[in-house]
Amino acid sequence: MNGTIWVRWLDSFSENLKSKIENLKWAGIFAVALTFALGGAVASAQQPGKIFRIGFLDSSSASGIAVLTEAFRQELSKFGWIEGKNIAIEYRFAEQKLERLPELAADLVRLKVNLIVAVGRAPVFAAKNATTTIPIVMTGFPDPVGEGLVASLARPGGNVTGFSNLAGELASKRLEILKDTVPKLTRVGVMRQAGGPGGGSQVLSYLRAGAPVLKLILEDIESEADGKGLENAFRTAKQKQVGALVIGGGLRFFAERKRIVELAGKHRLPAIYPVCRRGRSHVLRDGRR
Repeated sequence: MNGTIWVRWLDSFSENLKSKIENLKWAGIFAVALTFALGGAVASAQQPGKIFRIGFLDSSSASGIAVLTEAFRQELSKFGWIEGKNIAIEYRFAEQKLERLPELAADLVRLKVNLIVAVGRAPVFAAKNATTTIPIVMTGFPDPVGEGLVASLARPGGNVTGFSNLAGELASKRLEILKDTVPKLTRVGVMRQAGGPGGGSQVLSYLRAGAPVLKLILEDIESEADGKGLENAFRTAKQKQVGALVIGGGLRFFAERKRIVELAGKHRLPAIYPVCRRGRSHVLRDGRR
């Protein structure tokens, strides 16, 4: 790889399509990392006839993260990388089925793409297991060093670069906000994606450390990121008599964000999310409103 960029990042999404694209600063940062991985110089992108093939691997759906991929393409164009002109993007979506990721990653390797963009923990590992030579640019990975993905943030080594986030540290802060907002709260459900940690183990460790200080009891609630799975998760939350929910991060949950907010309202459960709205914190949705 020709360069390494690591940035710690907090999700910031809006419910309005235009403001989402305006607020997605991560897309610009991600585009910088991608430019470094492809060779760094914008001048390279201007070589007539040269087409770089980028593989895009994600565990959710094309429609669920359409606003992110659109922002990503827009930011790439600012660095001279224009789809259809000097780059071709091969999209592969697992449609919430993690078992498909190894096959999709292998397909991108067979296509001999110049680089693979892997969004989230499971896609990153699928891509890394599929190739040791094609550069991989990752995003949204909470603890790449702790999980053995890279040697260190300063010198990752291997064929993986990208940026991590502050998922663990910010999770404990969200728990404090939830307690401040619902003072009589005693039991909190932590809803996270089933099928692997996805950064959930690191987040849980921070939450478990902070819960006793706030005199809170945590209930771990795993959920599939689909309609049936989410319905079951909210029913489980009610059965466990939690007074509020901390919703985990990840693009599979992001793709189902509207359904999750609606279910929180339906079940009258205050819930806190790793998102922002029009530049202002949008961290609490009180189902009692």
